[in-house]
Amino acid sequence: MSTRSACGGGWFRSHGRFGDKAQQASLWLVNKCEEAMRDEHDIGPESTAARVALWRALHVEIDPLPHVLEDRIGLQLLAPGGDWRGRGDMDPEFTRPFRASIVARARFIEDLVVEEAGRGVDQYVILGAGLDSFAQRRPELAAGLKVFEVDQPGPQEWKRRRLIELGFGVPDGLRFAPVDFEAGGSWRDGLAAAGFDAGKPAIVVSTGVSMYLTREANAALLREVAALAPGSTLAITFLWPLHLADPAVRPGLEMAEKGARASGTPFISFFTPPEIIALAQEARFSEARHVSAADLTQRYFAGRADGLRPPANAEELLVART
Repeated sequence: MSTRSACGGGWFRSHGRFGDKAQQASLWLVNKCEEAMRDEHDIGPESTAARVALWRALHVEIDPLPHVLEDRIGLQLLAPGGDWRGRGDMDPEFTRPFRASIVARARFIEDLVVEEAGRGVDQYVILGAGLDSFAQRRPELAAGLKVFEVDQPGPQEWKRRRLIELGFGVPDGLRFAPVDFEAGGSWRDGLAAAGFDAGKPAIVVSTGVSMYLTREANAALLREVAALAPGSTLAITFLWPLHLADPAVRPGLEMAEKGARASGTPFISFFTPPEIIALAQEARFSEARHVSAADLTQRYFAGRADGLRPPANAEELLVART
């Protein structure tokens, strides 16, 4: 994913409440995106990956216990300075649905990895890994896995260097798989070069990407994962059609779509749960299920006095098995 692609959308644009604070946050993002696009060769983390990492840290810092996910690793890697919480895209109220969505999907995927590892699956593939911190936060679990982080070469090298500088290091089980997608690189080839065993099952995850791909590209990704060894599992996020979104978030989603289109990386693919499940079935997965915001709310947010929860009919999850 290019810098331009990262600036084009993602969770910041997808769940906004638009008012004065939102306009300030949107302006902050546009300025940062323009700044990033002036230097496409910057090897640091992409803006979307950085923002997700900071929202995960913000959840720990400002939301009351129990925390859905405890993650300050990305904040440590970024070292944004003491005023990072004053940024427009870190406003506590404005980012509320972002935080809930981000930590809910991350926690669900992590629980899925734990479940699959218990079944003997020991290969975990993260497509577009960004600042994912699983290997650092869960070393006892990661020690029994091969964790393959697939990402662009520049940001991945930056991350490797920062992990070493901070004393985390790069354990044997953490395998970086740099893939230059803009040059036509294949994630399957990148995995093979990093030591992936195609004869064994794997857990594969992809979050925040499907809306930028054509239906054909999404179908191709599903077919590639479905062709992995029996017993493999895919968890992928998808975006609902905007007219079906919860009325409370629909205006924000519509504005997000306009912003993404204006920046040159439009939302291309929208799916209802039956549509994404049908696509998975066409790819020959043996089973596929939809994980809704309501499912995540019941699982991780029940009984919260603060009302924190992910928005319905926005970006949700498909889980499919070979």
